[in-house]
Order: sequence, then structure tokens, then C-alpha cells
Amino acid sequence: MKHGFFLLALLFTSITTQGQTKYFTSFDDTKIAYTDEGKGKPVLLIHGFINTRKNWDKSELKKELLAEGYRVIVPDLRGNGDSDKPQDDEAYAQDSEILDLMFLMAELKIPKYTAIGYSRGSILLARLMTKDRRLKKAVLGGMGIDFTNPLWKRRLMFRDAFFGKPNAETQGAVDYAKSVGADLKSLYLQQKYQPVTTQKQLGQLKIKVLVIAGAEDVDNGDPKALQNAIPKSKLKIVPGDHNNTYKSKAFAKAIIDFL
Repeated sequence: MKHGFFLLALLFTSITTQGQTKYFTSFDDTKIAYTDEGKGKPVLLIHGFINTRKNWDKSELKKELLAEGYRVIVPDLRGNGDSDKPQDDEAYAQDSEILDLMFLMAELKIPKYTAIGYSRGSILLARLMTKDRRLKKAVLGGMGIDFTNPLWKRRLMFRDAFFGKPNAETQGAVDYAKSVGADLKSLYLQQKYQPVTTQKQLGQLKIKVLVIAGAEDVDNGDPKALQNAIPKSKLKIVPGDHNNTYKSKAFAKAIIDFL
């Protein structure tokens, strides 16, 4: 269903609107919330772990994109924010989150677009780059090379944390998720089935890519190594740590310049 019947499933997708928040019914009937603002060239923003689309509202980047005349599309990934939070493994396996993004852009009839990810959003975007030919430019923010390892210890550590086995390093994330009302089972499944894009796959990409990270952001591996793995890519290091870089003016300026 997920791969062999893409076009058939697309016929059964639908969009409804409640205020400025729109809802897209994806390939498996999971409801995905998103916003769609502006009328220019489309840019898809992909949020990070224990985040929602509303985190981008805190960023200078979204403001600048709209001010520069871009159309900005920002979904809540499944399991987050106002989107449905399915509790079964099948709902997150086999690139379900990637298919949500592809189906949404197809339903919006967007023939080509740019995408910007941050943190786990960059991990999903890396996979999306290998799947969607409509994607012409991409920005991988807040991420180094480590996600290319299917046995990445940090991913496994956070998977275990949201399965009920946190350690000293992950307890703060679990506490934060509880404080904002995040769905812990969904977060566990997101880590369990997080897509892996190998360095070989990255090396076959033909689109233009910007890798951007804060100078104090080192938890996810070396961003320079990630840039080296992707042809036609550029690297930009700006001030900031992992939790704050995406909100900054320097981050926004570097991306606007790239676009």
C-alpha cells in the first residue's frame, strides 16, 4: 500500500480547514495538521523531535520567508501537535512520515519545492531527498553525520527513554515531553522507526543542499562530515546551540541567502 499504490491512495486523500489550521487525511487515514501561508515559491518546514509546527512560529526564518514572498507550508508530523497520534508500529514503519509529506505536497498540487528541516526534521528531509523528485533545494539544519548510522547510539538511547527506560542524559527530554503534553508512545515509535539515509545514498543526490548548524551544536555528529557526504552542498556555521539556533536571525539570513 505505502509504496506500490501511491497514486491510488492519493485519490482518497482529503483536506479540511478549521480556521487557519488545515487538516490533510493521509494515505492511511491519519489526519495531519498544517498551515499554508503566503503565495510565492513553496517552502516546506519540517520540525524536530518533541516539537510541533508552532515552534517555527518562534523563528526569524518563518517571518523572513513570508516577508521575502515565499509560500510557507508547515505540518505537524504524525504523532505531534494537532496531528493524529497513532499508537501502532505500522503507522510509523516504512517511511510513513515521508509519505505524509509527499502526499501533502501532491494534494496541494505543488510541482516543485524547497524544504527546510531542523534536528530530527533534517533526518526526515534527508530521506525525503532520496524519494521526491519535486524537491529542488534542501536545508539540513542542526544535524551532523551520525544519523546515517542505522545503529546510532543516540537514537537508540532516546528510543529506550520513551519506552520507559530513560538515563541521566535522556531524563530531561522525557520530563520536557511530559510537561508539554507530548504523546510518549508516539515519540517512542518515531525513534524506533526513524528513517536511515546512508552516506552512499546521500552521495547520489543531485539537488542543491545547505548544511547549517550552530557553533555549539555537537550532539548529532560533525556537520562538516555531513556536508562532505552530499555533492553540490554548502556548509554554514552560525552562532548558537541546538535548541536555539533555528530561532536566530543568523540562521534565517544564511538560509535566505542560500535560497
